[in-house]
Amino acid sequence: MKKIVFAVFVFVAHIFYAQNVFLTKVEKTHENTDKFLYKIDEEKAEAVYLGEIEVQGFSKNDAEIFSLIYKKAKEIGANTFALKPFETVDGSIQNFNPANYRLALYHLPKEKLLNQTGNLYLFASSDKDQKIALNKTDYILSPRSYFVIQTVPGEIYTISTKKLLGSTIKFQPKESSSNQYFQISATKIKSDETGVGGLNLKSGDIIGLEKSYAEFLSVIYSKQKAE
Repeated sequence: MKKIVFAVFVFVAHIFYAQNVFLTKVEKTHENTDKFLYKIDEEKAEAVYLGEIEVQGFSKNDAEIFSLIYKKAKEIGANTFALKPFETVDGSIQNFNPANYRLALYHLPKEKLLNQTGNLYLFASSDKDQKIALNKTDYILSPRSYFVIQTVPGEIYTISTKKLLGSTIKFQPKESSSNQYFQISATKIKSDETGVGGLNLKSGDIIGLEKSYAEFLSVIYSKQKAE
């Protein structure tokens, strides 16, 4: 009897905590071979609206959830997305809820994307505070947060995890260099067959993130001020 009760509890807990991804609306489809799925904001005015995805339930496995979102977005030919907040009864915008949110899907020519160069994004892991140093200035990233720094072409940037056996990486952006995305974590993220939602670079516990996945994290994580 105890085994049956335990099995029912595990089943119910799984349902309660499972995160599901649904393609809830399809306005139209678009044929394209773009591999990327980037976040947009002001560009929405020129983008073609295709549909919506809704995520229900919370999961710490952000890479797996993004993989599901990516596959559903590509079913209708989307290459860009934007958060679509829920509204309250009085029409005001609800605060972001990582256990239930919507993404609007679009198609936009790549040359119309904005803010694609000159920024450094640093993400914490989903588990605990991360202490880092950027050019000898210390920062603490709280769980599921990130900050953005505008880089200067030609300047050398050194990122360190501030641990005895931690990692250090350096990079020097050039004029019009693409944005850089790193996660400070000891957790490995596996790449899927599409190459999206995985890692391009790993140096100890500093992980270089693929751009589409990183921009998804910038939607579901909280932005901190780089002070």
